[in-house]
Amino acid sequence: MPSKTLSELQVAEFQRDGYLIVRALFDQEETDILRRAAKADAAFKQHAYDLKDGEGGVAKLVLWNQAGEDVYGTVARCPRVVEAMEQLLGDEVYHYHSKMSIKEPFTGGAWAWHQDYGYWYLNGCLFPDMASVMIAVDPNTRENGCLQVLKGSHRLGRIEHGRYGDQAGADPERTQQATKVLELVYCVMDPGDALFFHCNTLHRSDQNKSPYPRWSLLCCYNTKHNNPYKASHHPCYQPLVKVADSALKEMGVKLFADKTEFWDPAQDKTVGAGKTKK
Repeated sequence: MPSKTLSELQVAEFQRDGYLIVRALFDQEETDILRRAAKADAAFKQHAYDLKDGEGGVAKLVLWNQAGEDVYGTVARCPRVVEAMEQLLGDEVYHYHSKMSIKEPFTGGAWAWHQDYGYWYLNGCLFPDMASVMIAVDPNTRENGCLQVLKGSHRLGRIEHGRYGDQAGADPERTQQATKVLELVYCVMDPGDALFFHCNTLHRSDQNKSPYPRWSLLCCYNTKHNNPYKASHHPCYQPLVKVADSALKEMGVKLFADKTEFWDPAQDKTVGAGKTKK
């Protein structure tokens, strides 16, 4: 991937399919730094929120808005991520929020079909010109509950979201029909691989029934022209200060600062408590 940017073919693939997997976006040394930081950082135990799937499984999420001077903020601000996102969305982007999605061995919970814009729309974002990148910290496999996407589902437009049974998610009648006409893709990834996906792409994941953990870092972005018209629990536009692509290796294992503010998904009432999922 020359100059850490995407090719025209990759951009076209994203526009057609609503997602793009970039293999080894972060090399082994960088991925080892990210994994060692995440597994050693007490913040991921202190600020993890348990989200039950209604089937006996529990997913854990740690969420924060500020891309800080730590390993995770460095990943969110590195050019190979930010500039790729700007190519895919066609504008300057800013950091909307990040989260660590944690599925522990045997107990990690499943998530129902949903679109991120199904929620972000309610935060005052007029356009679906938003996207996320999911970076595998552990191997993401079918057995431990990797992300699943419906190929091309971003072209369906925003589907109504609400609480259906035990979870908040997309209208199950409509998503059931979508699964009949669109290809289901299991996004199996090695550590350091990255999945870019559009905010209207339908995605879900199964429980982790394996003996292996599934940790994944998600960095979410909004475009400058899509600055929310009202305040919410996620930030409005502010310029994103990029770091050097070499910054992760140069800084080493740098954990969250004590002043980092974390966000409780149960406090978000736009669709209902426990709505944020991956």
